[in-house]
Amino acid sequence: MHALDFLHISIADQCLYGFAGGQLQLRLAVSTALKGVGERSGSNCTPRGRHQVRARIGEGLPSGAVLRGRRWTGEIWSPALGEQFPGRDWILTRILWLSGCEPGINRLGAVDTFRRYIYLHGTPDTEPLGVPLSHGCVRLHSADLLQLFPRVPLHCAVLIDEAPCPQWAAAEL
Repeated sequence: MHALDFLHISIADQCLYGFAGGQLQLRLAVSTALKGVGERSGSNCTPRGRHQVRARIGEGLPSGAVLRGRRWTGEIWSPALGEQFPGRDWILTRILWLSGCEPGINRLGAVDTFRRYIYLHGTPDTEPLGVPLSHGCVRLHSADLLQLFPRVPLHCAVLIDEAPCPQWAAAEL
């Protein structure tokens, strides 16, 4: 498997497309923000624009590991744990922490993606993907995140936009 050099997260498709050398390598269902797109701190929206992976967190943790404050709590998500904490925004398995690359758009001040703690992260398999439901982050099921994580290096380019993936790329898989 090739390391990916570019991720495109399409709000329209609710999909993540991973590219290496300009070739589409994978397509994964995601869930972006229920409140839509937006860059302001406190908006609970998914930020648009050019980003990079600033930190990779959770290497070696078990699937379903519960992360709070970017640290493993020692818990593994289960339906029983989900019932015990029904309103919790679960961050599971791994985190790819994003940083904006465009000052005034998604970097610095009140629009800073990194300071907003915007991640690609795992979510319980009971949560639907393909529909916007997150609080701003990009959610994936743990099995998909475990497939993605080892292929995404630090500083990997990430574009989040509202456009669907180009037909030529979507047809490749």
